[in-house]
Amino acid sequence: MNGAPPPHLSLIVPCYNGEDRLPAALAQLEAFLAEQPYSSELILVDDHSREATAALLRDFASTRPNVSVIRNEQNSGKGVSVGRGMLAARGAFRVFTDADLAYPPSEVNKILRDLEAGADVAIACRVLPESRYMMSPSFFHYLYTRHVMSRVFNAMARAVLLRDVLDTQAGLKGFTAAAAEAVFPRLTIPRFGFDVEALFVAQKKGYRVQQTAVFFRYDEEPTTVSFAQSAFTMAGELLQVRLNHWRGKYD
Repeated sequence: MNGAPPPHLSLIVPCYNGEDRLPAALAQLEAFLAEQPYSSELILVDDHSREATAALLRDFASTRPNVSVIRNEQNSGKGVSVGRGMLAARGAFRVFTDADLAYPPSEVNKILRDLEAGADVAIACRVLPESRYMMSPSFFHYLYTRHVMSRVFNAMARAVLLRDVLDTQAGLKGFTAAAAEAVFPRLTIPRFGFDVEALFVAQKKGYRVQQTAVFFRYDEEPTTVSFAQSAFTMAGELLQVRLNHWRGKYD
């Protein structure tokens, strides 16, 4: 694969456990990429999953020349996993999406089209009027709680770092090769706050960020406590990014 021309798209999927659901997700991703007119590669980044998941990913990649697996030596977080995938990728355009496929594979093409049209960074934006979601009626309370907390966090992110970005945390984002190679080596946040840091560095470097309406779905309901703890942690990470900026770590 190293001697082949670079693919048009590199699709990066961070994975952690979930061996019960991964076969269906991988099948969907494989079918989606096979239907596209452009060349592609699929990079699965295993964040030190248990052996059943690791074996499943290895077996899947072993018979598919356009699929590769990167395994973290220890559980390091989504930010580290996405960064490793982005920097190992060879594609002209590099998109990451979540392994639970909360964004159906077809949504990848929306991000790709924005990049092809001239954006340096393209991100899913769930709060645009054109975005749509699907969820179980039993999740309505969760949706309200998550929406309010997400809006509070995003308001903080906009006030402190990203004035024009409406949705920092959507798990579907794309970068040109040049933007990925400039942004990801500079990131310092290993877990979920990496999205904000990546977008801040991209804007600091003068890259154009395009926000895209998407279709997405909720399949699981995290507890309010865990979500609140995550929001508290991410608030601290906003401060970390600001301090890094003042100290010149992104120059």
